[in-house]
Amino acid sequence: MNRITLRQLDILEAVARCGSFSRASAEMHLTQPAVSMQIKQLEDALGIPLFEHIGKRIYLTEAGQETLAASRAVSRELANLEHALAELQGLKGGSLAVSVASSASYLAARLIAAFRQSHPEVHVSLNAVNRETLLLHLAENSVDLVLMGRPPEGHDLQSQPFLDNPLVVIASTDHPLAGMKNISLQRLAEETFLGREPGSGTRIAVEKFFEANGLTLKVAMEMNKNEAIKQAVEAGLGVGVVSKHGEMAKRNLCVLDVQGFPLWRQWHLVQRQGKRLSPAAQAFAEFVLREAEKVARNEDFE
Repeated sequence: MNRITLRQLDILEAVARCGSFSRASAEMHLTQPAVSMQIKQLEDALGIPLFEHIGKRIYLTEAGQETLAASRAVSRELANLEHALAELQGLKGGSLAVSVASSASYLAARLIAAFRQSHPEVHVSLNAVNRETLLLHLAENSVDLVLMGRPPEGHDLQSQPFLDNPLVVIASTDHPLAGMKNISLQRLAEETFLGREPGSGTRIAVEKFFEANGLTLKVAMEMNKNEAIKQAVEAGLGVGVVSKHGEMAKRNLCVLDVQGFPLWRQWHLVQRQGKRLSPAAQAFAEFVLREAEKVARNEDFE
């Protein structure tokens, strides 16, 4: 077998993730012929095709899937090496990569700001994405830690709850239900509902709550960001359910007094099972578990 390079494995992961050579080339800042050449050289080194073309799409062959799994294992070991070397140098400096559920982006920004008061030398990368992408980041081992709702079982993950996450119903301040007390769920179901995309933690929790009360959640508009829901609600397009841990002060928004709300969930700190955290990531994980409640209390989440 000819020598395989880390660059070839990085490009293999990009093509598999993007689903096309052109999108991978844009992500890697390479020309498409350069990406194709690297994949061809990798296939020649292994002596077997890694991708197959079906129609206009490309898919990993069985050999490609095995190679991708091995590539990710190599990436994990290199990350562990970096973390081990960082431990020898102590916490001064270092980097931290965190992905968070988009509904937790406001809270996460406050947590990181408070953390960096004690560790200003740490370089932080923060990425707010949907639940599906969070699980992908964990599977690819591309981040140190994830802040999200409860992760699914069977994904080789380690999670710890660190803060209650109350879900509340919001409306514009001039909505007919604004200011009303003890609104029934049946009355709420009559309103135009703006919801998260199917599969999001918030959407799942609300659907289960409606079903438990013999009602069906009818979503008129779907959005993949809590901020988009807030803007649509503020514009008077309907009502929505969002985490209370989000910025609503000084906006044309109010929390409705609905029977059964808030729905109580929890935020979880999640990492891959057995992942060796760098000193910076370990310090941030300990900070979140110790200080999240105080940070949330000190912020204006009303």
